[in-house]
Amino acid sequence: MTLDPTYVLALYVAAVVLFILSLRFMSDVKTSRWGGRSAALGMAIGVAATLAAYQIQRVDLLIGAILIGFVVGTPIALRVATTALPQRTAVSQAFGSLAVALVGAAEFYDYHTTANTFTLSVLSAEMILGFLTFAGSCIAFAKLQELIPGRPFVYPGKNFVSIAILLVAAAIGVFLVAEPSQTFALPVMAVFALLFGFLLVMGIGGADMPTVIAILNAYTGMSAAALGFVLNNKLLIVAGSLDGSSGFVLALIMSQAMNRSFTNVLFGGVGAKVVKAEGGAAAAQARPVQSLSAGDVATILENARSVVIVPGYGMAVAQAQHTIKEVSDLLQEKGVDVKYGIHPVAGRMPGHMNVLLAEANVPYDQLWEMEKINPIFPETDVVIVVGANDVTNPAARTKPDSPLYGMPIMNVDKAKTVIFIKRSMSPGFSGSDNELFYLPNTWMVFGDAKKVLSDLVAALKAS
Repeated sequence: MTLDPTYVLALYVAAVVLFILSLRFMSDVKTSRWGGRSAALGMAIGVAATLAAYQIQRVDLLIGAILIGFVVGTPIALRVATTALPQRTAVSQAFGSLAVALVGAAEFYDYHTTANTFTLSVLSAEMILGFLTFAGSCIAFAKLQELIPGRPFVYPGKNFVSIAILLVAAAIGVFLVAEPSQTFALPVMAVFALLFGFLLVMGIGGADMPTVIAILNAYTGMSAAALGFVLNNKLLIVAGSLDGSSGFVLALIMSQAMNRSFTNVLFGGVGAKVVKAEGGAAAAQARPVQSLSAGDVATILENARSVVIVPGYGMAVAQAQHTIKEVSDLLQEKGVDVKYGIHPVAGRMPGHMNVLLAEANVPYDQLWEMEKINPIFPETDVVIVVGANDVTNPAARTKPDSPLYGMPIMNVDKAKTVIFIKRSMSPGFSGSDNELFYLPNTWMVFGDAKKVLSDLVAALKAS
């Protein structure tokens, strides 16, 4: 027994409203939790309505699929740490895009003899998008998990080869539309799409992963919307369109935050070369860095009236968000004004720092975006940078030969004192040596961020 189409449509409308509300809620840190709940409820309603709309032929297969999803998804949701959310996001996109591509392939094999040109064209396009997004998301996961090097894989003619492979996949798609009976070409098209996705993300550096994740999310949404047209599923069309458009808008915001274009992010190979400080090793030795212990930092903070904490990927790797919250609480107890400066592309996924700090229960009103916090730095007594390398590099303003040049950064160098917590002097994912390390108002504290901050907590309590 199936549900009346009118009721199915009403449930779909309710799901769509919840999806739209989820995007609205997620645009503000204070309501972001409601955004997640709204999206989850909308998805539950959409799935239930879809199951009720059709006569189910194999209940056993359906239950089996639900159980597999539950067994795999529940531990991931409960056990994956917030520091691994970028990898988790990449895996989710990989699963989603592969599902869309495989459903599209099944539809093509089932209906290629009766489908019209429009349907075949949409199927070909969404399969190409689905397969390339799957391969790209897998490589993004491998880079984020450090299973493979984060630096871009570049070679002579890289962009020409990648574009040629994509054109071959598209040409095969056109061939399938013109000659749908030649089904042997579909796996060949899939291989070329997978190869393009692989080469595309292999050629992108770790510093660009937030933008890449947003772009891949947009591709997943577009392929899902295209499949919705083929399946005549209105909810899939709307949900896919929302996902695709929001992904592109987010990617645009990310690119704007780096003052770079989509094409530069996708094909620029930023981070392939390490850019040393001017003059090379001799120059680096001629301007040595200043270093402090955690106890020294505690003494400096004791005399501060205002402190800005700038978190980055180093905080995520060390899982130091809770410890830095302890430091913040101790400083506020001593009457120090504490704020957090958040760069849009700090970390490895959009909103990475916001998520980690929210997990540590940092008050929302202490999180300040780059445009809002930058004018405050000149009046700030101390800035504590926790592993935020590229987004604090003054070379973005001063060195035209730097891959970071023109990128808006956190102007921490303008503060009275900068405390930089970092494991070593190694450059960021862009490959650029950080000019901030050598400034007279910068003091380095070398070590694991969580260990350094724990020592700082102890020193502040003892003072």
